[in-house]
Amino acid sequence: MNHASHSYAIRISMPQQSDAFSNILVTIQKLNARVGAIDIVKTENGQITRDITIDARDEAHAKTICDALSNVPSVIVLHMSDRTLKLHLGGKIEIRGKVSVDHRDDLSMIYTPGVAQVCNAIVKNPEKVFNFTMKKNMVAIVTDGTAVLGLGDIGPFAALPVMEGKALLFKKFANVDAFPICLNTKDTEEIIRIVKAISPGFGGINLEDISAPRCFEIETRLKAELNIPVFHDDQHGTAIVMVAALMNALKLVNKKMSEIKVVFNGVGAAGTACTQMLSYLGVKNIIGCDRKGALVLSRTDLDAAKRRYAETTNPHHESGSIHDVMQQADVFVGVSAPNILQVNDLKKMNRDPIVFAMANPDPEIMPEIAAPHVAIMATGRSDYPNQINNLLAFPGVFRGALDCQASDINTDMQLAAAHAIANIVDQHALSRDYIVPSVFNPNVAPTVAAAVIQAAKITGVTQK
Repeated sequence: MNHASHSYAIRISMPQQSDAFSNILVTIQKLNARVGAIDIVKTENGQITRDITIDARDEAHAKTICDALSNVPSVIVLHMSDRTLKLHLGGKIEIRGKVSVDHRDDLSMIYTPGVAQVCNAIVKNPEKVFNFTMKKNMVAIVTDGTAVLGLGDIGPFAALPVMEGKALLFKKFANVDAFPICLNTKDTEEIIRIVKAISPGFGGINLEDISAPRCFEIETRLKAELNIPVFHDDQHGTAIVMVAALMNALKLVNKKMSEIKVVFNGVGAAGTACTQMLSYLGVKNIIGCDRKGALVLSRTDLDAAKRRYAETTNPHHESGSIHDVMQQADVFVGVSAPNILQVNDLKKMNRDPIVFAMANPDPEIMPEIAAPHVAIMATGRSDYPNQINNLLAFPGVFRGALDCQASDINTDMQLAAAHAIANIVDQHALSRDYIVPSVFNPNVAPTVAAAVIQAAKITGVTQK
């Protein structure tokens, strides 16, 4: 499928008076690419230079199109550029000052000697650091680059563009200042030490793209040892939005949390957190699957994390492959690998099956294949309806936590966020293709923040 993430600009020169341009468009159409903007760069000596934007399936598809255009009579392909790579040139974020430094008086108040008054005020009352510094609105986005998107362990350098993007989204959607911290270590204890050491400059810690099972210990330890909120978005952000989507999906099919059977494919960070939140909401029959099939205590190959998972799930001790345990399932949640499900699996499910195929970029089953066999379909992609996207959660969650100076983002706060997201969808508008709000809905972050603040007050974790 063509997508804006594979968008290319091809610069072409051709005779001004010829059929070349129409031949170019025909060639692109035959190769199943989508034409976007067409811009004239210059006209000179009877030649016209144009930039043609295309959306392709991938880089190889774009290269095929470029080669084909080179063979169109009278056409010269000058170059092709990847618009996504170009967008990232020089990075996506920067730091800007909030006050002017135009003359000597400004300098004397912003820095020495005037800043000493502020330092002394904080020495006398450390809580004033939230009043007089960036701390009250600053979040550290911390990663070791071991579980980035669907790319896996790509390291801290390659993870940086993702963390920059996250920082940009924090600012855009909730006016939260965030800064990427990419750590060149995979050592659990060292990561914990580093985050604790840098924590004075931040009002919250967003852990990101750290592989399981290390991510569980890192978050648990930091939550216990810091007095600012620590939130692993791959776990809890995913869980919040998935649960919000499921709340609304169950309304449409008239089923209750306590009655459904849920099958998970993937029991890492996201799968474990989603399972825990569903259990908290009363779902009793949950089965998690890894590459070898259902997690059941009779298996002898389970590590400590998977054994803990099996101890609290799979009440009927079902075993076998993912295809075996799909029998009589009401809900499938995929947070692992593409193309796992088959149509036969969907036919085994109970009436009005719900499928959340959230693997990115390629889901466990494509919506166009699943659609005739399911009541509700959702993915993690933006080019299909019902995008289960963490962006619906983390900006508002941190906005709320920062505004009330919460010491934690606990389960009640997470559930409040899920209910808030679900309730943004008007009950009269709720449909199989609309179970979660758009990420661009301006009400999402403020509504989530307000719900988080209320839950923080009730659970006694506010410090403001």
